[in-house]
Amino acid sequence: MVGGVRRRVAVIGGGIAGLAAAHRLRERAPHLDVVLFDQGERPGGKLRTVELAGGPVERGAESFLSGDPAGGSSAAVRLAEQVGLGDDLVHPATARAAVAVGGGLLDLPAGTLMGIPAGDDPADRPSGRPLLRPGEDVTVGGLVRPRRGDLVVDRFVEPLLGGVYAGRADRLSLRMALPALADAAESSDTLTGAVRTALAARRATPGAPVFSAVRGGMSRLVDAVAATLPDVRLGLPVRDLHRHGTGWRLTVGSTRDPSTVDADGVVLAVPAAPAARLLSTVDGVAGVPLDYASVALVALALPATKLPELSGFLVPATEGFAVKAVTFFDQKWSHLRRPGLTVVRASVGRAGDEQQLQRTDAGLLDLVRDEVARLLGADRLPDPVDAAVFRWGGGLPQYEPHHRDRVAALRAALAAHPAIAVAGAAYDGVGIPACVTSGRTAADALIQALEG
Repeated sequence: MVGGVRRRVAVIGGGIAGLAAAHRLRERAPHLDVVLFDQGERPGGKLRTVELAGGPVERGAESFLSGDPAGGSSAAVRLAEQVGLGDDLVHPATARAAVAVGGGLLDLPAGTLMGIPAGDDPADRPSGRPLLRPGEDVTVGGLVRPRRGDLVVDRFVEPLLGGVYAGRADRLSLRMALPALADAAESSDTLTGAVRTALAARRATPGAPVFSAVRGGMSRLVDAVAATLPDVRLGLPVRDLHRHGTGWRLTVGSTRDPSTVDADGVVLAVPAAPAARLLSTVDGVAGVPLDYASVALVALALPATKLPELSGFLVPATEGFAVKAVTFFDQKWSHLRRPGLTVVRASVGRAGDEQQLQRTDAGLLDLVRDEVARLLGADRLPDPVDAAVFRWGGGLPQYEPHHRDRVAALRAALAAHPAIAVAGAAYDGVGIPACVTSGRTAADALIQALEG
């Protein structure tokens, strides 16, 4: 509070990163007025639960990592606990997954890091010098292909990366996709040694669940966090951002009826392109260039159907299918099982290969039904009781090498201005825990800037 006037912080973007930032600001600095703006009609961004055949299904992420690299609970678990959902966290009934190769389903090998085996490989010969120089970045494929071969990358590594990023091993930054491996590669002269070091750095409790979800759906997490915030303004895009006095002036609302809001601090928790547009008026600051991949999720509620005893399977691009991943929802999550129904969700869309996404919803449904049947070795799937297509145009960031350096340069430039920070998947990684951590870190930085 300055001169009897409470300071205001504006959080722009109501996805999980923005929600986490606003929640953290309220938690650590209750004397600040925190206002969250989002152009949508509901908060949560890509996290949204809808109804399919009378039960919940996710339009976006279905779960999040339970633990962090230090062996504690992930930021997402801690946030869920803080908003009263700790007792409603559930875990997969089975984590056994497969990869579709040559007309069959092969179990994903155990003891790997994103599909990279930790076992000895005669081709992986010690070079006498670390694989990477300090701070050096390469693509995942650039590190792995010469040492494990095309088969490992194309059959295992890329499908796993595709499931997370819809990305390609030969374009994705190693430091963004596999930071623990990049760190280990700075002190190891073999990929085997680096993989083993990275795996050992995971201090997971033996037998602890790897993934968690919220009973009733991810919308419950979104709603519970939003309920802790006193000022959430929806349907209001922030169109402009300018320095104003010792803080910032935001232009908010439609072009026909704009209004201005003054804030002492700002958190930008929006994708790279809108963030760059807003930052274009800030002297000496440029946004981070970043491409995004588009995906579509096709959910099918089928009459009870016998499926392989798996949580799902991945499909390498080399197999020639548009479908890249399939989840057997009611087998993976026991709390979603319903008598007489089988729920399957398939993902379509890879970076640089999104032609199939131009199909209509009906066309995508037909394509997925046909391809999933073929991948399962069946003539056809039964007619669905209910079905839905969820599209995420430009939904997944594609981090190229040295992305971290570009983000660090942006944050250094922002440090020369009044309290302003960026947060979200565009900067700190995909996944709910990464976005929550990013939002909380941005909030902490703002508090420090405002209070010294």
